[in-house]
Amino acid sequence: MAALWSRTRQRTSDEVVVKALYEEHGRALLAYAQRLTGDRAAAEDVVQETLIRAWRHQDKLTNGKGSVRGWLLTVARNIVTDRCRARASRPTEVAENPSRVPVENDHAESVVDSMVVMEALDRLSPDHREVLVEIYFQGRTVNEAAEVLGIPAGTVKSRSHYALRQLRELYREKPGTARLVVLKEAVA
Repeated sequence: MAALWSRTRQRTSDEVVVKALYEEHGRALLAYAQRLTGDRAAAEDVVQETLIRAWRHQDKLTNGKGSVRGWLLTVARNIVTDRCRARASRPTEVAENPSRVPVENDHAESVVDSMVVMEALDRLSPDHREVLVEIYFQGRTVNEAAEVLGIPAGTVKSRSHYALRQLRELYREKPGTARLVVLKEAVA
C-alpha cells in the first residue's frame, strides 16, 4: 500500500512539474519552435517532446546551473536539428520511371465491375451469353457474330434482344447494385 501511495504521489508531482513548466515557458517555447520549423503542428510536437525530456531529466532543471528556459530552448533546438538531419539522411524518393505517371485510380473498381458482369452473364442461358460476348466483349457486328457462331444474323439479333431484356429485368430486381452500370449502358 505504501508503494502505491508513493507512486501516486510521484505521478501527481510529475504532473505538477510539467504543468508548471508549460504554463511558465510554453508560449516562448512554442514561438521559438515555430520559428525554427515554420510549421505550427511540427512546433507543437517539438514542445511536447521538449517537455517529455524535461520530465525525464528533472534533476537538470534544479541543479542551479543556468536558466530553465535556456535549457528548454536548447533541447527544442536539438530536437529540431535531429529531425532535420533524420530527414536529410533519407534519400529522396523518385518515381521508378519519370516518364510514367503513377497510378491514380485503384483497379479494384474494375475488378468488382467485371465480377458483377460475369455474375450477370452466368444467369443467362448459354445461347444468350455467347451472343452478348461476341457483340459486346469481342466487338463484333451482328453479321460477324453470326458467322463466328454459325447461326443466322436474325437469330443473333433475336438472342441479343432477349438477353438484354433479361439483364434489364435482373437489374431492376437489384436496384442497389450500382456495379451493373456497365451492363445498364449496354442494355439501354
